[in-house]
Amino acid sequence: MHVHVIFVAPYFMEITLRFLRGVLLLRNVDVSLISCQHVADLPVSFRAKLRGWERIKNPLAYQEIRDAVVRLEKHVGKKCYRLLGILEHLQEPLATVRDELGIEGMKRDVALNFRRKDIMKEKLRKAGLPCAKFLLATSKSEVVAFSKSVGFPIVIKPPAGVGTRATYRINDHKELLEICQLFPISKDKPWMLEEFITGDEYSFETVTINGKKVWYSWSRYYPTPLEAMEKPWIQWCIYIPKDIDTQEVADVKDVAFKALDVLGMDTGLSHMEWFRRKNGSVAISEIAARPPGAQITTLLYHAHEWDVYHEWAKLMVFREFYMPERKFAAGAAFLRGQGRGRVARIHGLDKAQRMVGDLVVEVRLPKIGQIKSASYEGEGYVVVKHPDLKVVKKALSILIQTLRVEMRE
Repeated sequence: MHVHVIFVAPYFMEITLRFLRGVLLLRNVDVSLISCQHVADLPVSFRAKLRGWERIKNPLAYQEIRDAVVRLEKHVGKKCYRLLGILEHLQEPLATVRDELGIEGMKRDVALNFRRKDIMKEKLRKAGLPCAKFLLATSKSEVVAFSKSVGFPIVIKPPAGVGTRATYRINDHKELLEICQLFPISKDKPWMLEEFITGDEYSFETVTINGKKVWYSWSRYYPTPLEAMEKPWIQWCIYIPKDIDTQEVADVKDVAFKALDVLGMDTGLSHMEWFRRKNGSVAISEIAARPPGAQITTLLYHAHEWDVYHEWAKLMVFREFYMPERKFAAGAAFLRGQGRGRVARIHGLDKAQRMVGDLVVEVRLPKIGQIKSASYEGEGYVVVKHPDLKVVKKALSILIQTLRVEMRE
């Protein structure tokens, strides 16, 4: 069977190209691309493998994606078999196009379960799954009432946000009034309010095929992404262990699997963020129906020494997935600029190289003159791996304490 797959990549970010490459490596597949960026910006080796390309202006406008799909179907001479994209904000418009054009894959009602945090939390709550107290508020009075009922601090975020963007911790009534002034609330612009959870933050990744859970993994953040956003001077890191089945997450697997069933996951790679409260209990933060961010896929690539990006492509197109036994623990230290402006200098490189250079397997150093990133991942990262998780943790600690990115306006 020779099929036609369309990949939607608004812009050619490094991680997006890794997944696109995974799709282009598939056998018996004609691959077309929809993007906002011109195809001439792709590497020549990528362009040579594409059967078709369409440019759109707004990747969130499902009508533009739908019309581009129809044109590509006509150009290639084959109906779209799979419509793919890895970015969080693409999942709803892609699902809407699948519904309209009869393309197999996640449909809009399921995509909304993952994309809209209020819908997600309500379904999890009704299923008896542990998550933070929440409210989709449409008025200032609802915000004030919620803060009184759960106590400060509380978390405010968009109902369909991405990562920690536009996510704020509100510590007292004064801060609450200030943010109400900055971001007026209404029925057209509601806020997602959540109880602030204190504890250790983790992720849990799951591969599901036809509703069956066939593989899983977990990672730990240190400190939490929200804390990293609140304190831009913090260098932070994330790691995955060599041994997945540990007591540290023994009670999480069943929670994650049930949550995916409740939300309707059929086939795909999902990413659940969760907390271990100080009393030992588990609380789900949110779940995404797409590959994880924070370089987790990169860590899996190195820990298994396996092309995870290509496996994702096989999963999404042919519903096949294989992951060999994990050989290493791995971690990423994120390099975040100190101050504002542009990257002026990177301190501590020679020392870091001497201390942990033999463990480093991937580096993306900030470039001099680079503008400060709006992402909590910062200006660059360093990936390390070793069979012993303790060695990885020590290396990450050295990196975040030794390397410093100086910014100047």
